Amino acid sequence: MMESGTATLLMILIWILLPIPFVLMRAPAGANRFGEVGRPMGFGQAIGAFFSNYFNFSGRASRSEFWWAILFLFIVNTIVSFIPLLGAVWTLGIFFPSIALAARRLHDINRSGWFQLLSCLFPIGTIVLIVWYCTAPRDAAAG
Repeated sequence: MMESGTATLLMILIWILLPIPFVLMRAPAGANRFGEVGRPMGFGQAIGAFFSNYFNFSGRASRSEFWWAILFLFIVNTIVSFIPLLGAVWTLGIFFPSIALAARRLHDINRSGWFQLLSCLFPIGTIVLIVWYCTAPRDAAAG
């Protein structure tokens, strides 16, 4: 039988090494399979797009659309966290649109939205996702 220290070390190694193959997997070459490039947006446009694409998991989201919406969500989350019931309702209300926005952002670099599941493999998966969210759009013209 394995000692608890050895089992713990093995679990940690698996947790850290498991995302590595997904991280090293290159995005498909050629034209982006998810549609046209997402258009750059300002703060207000990004918030409007966030709520109007509530369940839209297809298409692409530009970096500006993604990061302006994330800034808005951070500000509102900070404010509503002081009111527990309102905070819970807000969190439930933005759950699906946040996942949809992140999926569209990953589509912009020609990766599947399912790669969001890497965030469950903290810290490697989360760090890689943040880097991908910051990556420029991927198109055949861009290489």
